[in-house]
Amino acid sequence: MTFYHFGNCIALAYLPYYLTYKLSGLADYGAFWKCIQSGFLFTFTQLIKMLIMATFFPLPSGSQEGVSFQEMKSTYGHHEGGLATLEFFKASMDLIDFIGVFLTLSRIPGRGHAKVLTAGIGWATAELILTRLLSLWVGAKGIEFNWRYMQESFDANISLVHHLTVTTLIWVWTRHDLKASLLPLVSFILVFSVYKGLFVDYTAAFFLMNAWTALLFKAVLTTVSGVVTMRLYSTVA
Repeated sequence: MTFYHFGNCIALAYLPYYLTYKLSGLADYGAFWKCIQSGFLFTFTQLIKMLIMATFFPLPSGSQEGVSFQEMKSTYGHHEGGLATLEFFKASMDLIDFIGVFLTLSRIPGRGHAKVLTAGIGWATAELILTRLLSLWVGAKGIEFNWRYMQESFDANISLVHHLTVTTLIWVWTRHDLKASLLPLVSFILVFSVYKGLFVDYTAAFFLMNAWTALLFKAVLTTVSGVVTMRLYSTVA
């Protein structure tokens, strides 16, 4: 039964990535290795972010993965404002991803939609493998059933849309034929994408949302961003 649950979680998390690659026609462009290269660039970008975070935002000395709230308070401040500031700066590290995505797009030849899909799928797949595979492999095969891993699988699908949205926005932002009146909107959605996770977490905590409601809220925000991005893309494609 646990292996069946693990299989469901893996299929739910990974199948949309495979279908997106196959049905988008990227195979016809021979984009598989370009996706792999995008994934390696994602990995390199995350290593840079980890080095910066370890240097400027270290965890309390001697602490492991599960750092208590009291330890965080003693290290970063004696009120929740200090913790909020810390989380804000940690979220701001995702701005480095924009540079990585831009470099990825610049290294991929071809038409706009092929560049965006190749970079976006490669970037998202690398994130999926590095951040969720081990968790699903260890947790979803556990003795006790836990909805958490189904939620992680759904969240992986949201991340796919998120990465494709960000990649598209960066490609649109670099276009010289983008109308000047649309540039603020593109910039706003890009910045919002960086702090969206933080916004969802604090909103969920404020309104006492359960995990499924928070996940739905995140999905709605990501979908709206994606739809608006598609409209922006259509103006320059």
